[in-house]
Amino acid sequence: MLSLFLASFVTFFVAIDPVAMAPMFTTMTARMSPAWRNTMARRSVAYATGVLLAFAFGGAWLLEQIHVSLDAFRIAGGMLLFLIAVDMLFEKRTERREERAEKVAAEQAKHPDQQDDISVFPLAIPLITGPGAIASIMLFFAQYPGAAERAMILAGAGANLALCLIAFLLAGPISKIMGPQIGSMLTRIFGILLAAMAAQFVVDGVTNAFHIGAP
Repeated sequence: MLSLFLASFVTFFVAIDPVAMAPMFTTMTARMSPAWRNTMARRSVAYATGVLLAFAFGGAWLLEQIHVSLDAFRIAGGMLLFLIAVDMLFEKRTERREERAEKVAAEQAKHPDQQDDISVFPLAIPLITGPGAIASIMLFFAQYPGAAERAMILAGAGANLALCLIAFLLAGPISKIMGPQIGSMLTRIFGILLAAMAAQFVVDGVTNAFHIGAP
């Protein structure tokens, strides 16, 4: 159970990337009042939690309705996570997120008197619960049907959502302490780990789909 929790935690740490959230949140909420900024932090994490839970418990039903097998989803999800890992290694994903944050900040600069609600978009979706996080929760739940196992998976995801909320609430100090070098190093390290886990999802999907190694 501990190994499953760690695997879940690492996967969602990479997919959600709470380390990179602090500077982006600072950029997007620079012109907001402190009270509204905290409201956006709490709302976005609450919405993101709801989205992950919906796909966790409803993902299998959704795949059944569109006639996609779990093995096919394992292969597709693993390939998607691998592409995200490659983006992380070359920091392309961080660049896209920073561009999105700058666009939001620029829009707010045009209307300084308005307190825009950015909790659903772009914070909850796609910054927190993007394709990587959604694919990860569906893959884990498809692979581990037991209640205790799923509790560990949710605990790993929940821990990252809690880290994300902390990163939002303490965005200013965290951005100053961490600096770009530490963030870049952590992104690359966890990108390598995600690539290995994504490859394992593909291997499991191919093995089960073609009954490789079956007697």
